Amino acid sequence: MKYIFTLWLSFSFLGGFAQQKLTSIKLIQFSGIITDIDSNRVVPYVTLSNLSTNEQRSANYKGYFSFVAHPGDTILYTAVGFTKTQIIIPQDLKENKYTAMVKMQSEIVYLPTLNVYPWATSEEFTKDFLSMKVADDDMEIAKKNLNAQSLGGMAQTLSRDAGEISAINWRLNHDRSLNKNMVQTNPLLNPFAWGKFMQQIFNGDKTRADN
Repeated sequence: MKYIFTLWLSFSFLGGFAQQKLTSIKLIQFSGIITDIDSNRVVPYVTLSNLSTNEQRSANYKGYFSFVAHPGDTILYTAVGFTKTQIIIPQDLKENKYTAMVKMQSEIVYLPTLNVYPWATSEEFTKDFLSMKVADDDMEIAKKNLNAQSLGGMAQTLSRDAGEISAINWRLNHDRSLNKNMVQTNPLLNPFAWGKFMQQIFNGDKTRADN
């Protein structure tokens, strides 16, 4: 019974000491917004690592964060395309909250220029270059399209458009309207034609007689 009382007294003493130590550690609400140092635009979804407690959190899409921390904790901010930023929460805080405007520097990486060619070797390039057919310029194409041979070929092969068909129909209708009252004479009933024909016959006989 004596030993049990001694153990109970020891555990009570240790528990009270631990509780007193925990209550002595100050907790604060650490909040803030993360922006770009050059453009002042918010940086979304930044990873926040508390190096003092090995805890990780993340900011939202507006760059805002808020979590419980301790004075003196070291917070590391990491994001793709930005250099790492580290801040330390001040020790001598009078209030139980702390707000910080975190600025992150964008990380610019200059990559070397890479030229991609469809030829594996210089010999293949030389062969394709020598066998390459250079396309005609606009002036040369216009000369080929406007020469007489090209225009004649297009006139024979291309079909008539609506304007040409309409003009031909109008001209035919005009000719019919002008000649609709004219009666075509029969050349067999024309005496002058017969006289000219007979004269040609007589002249033919005279020519043969003269020979």
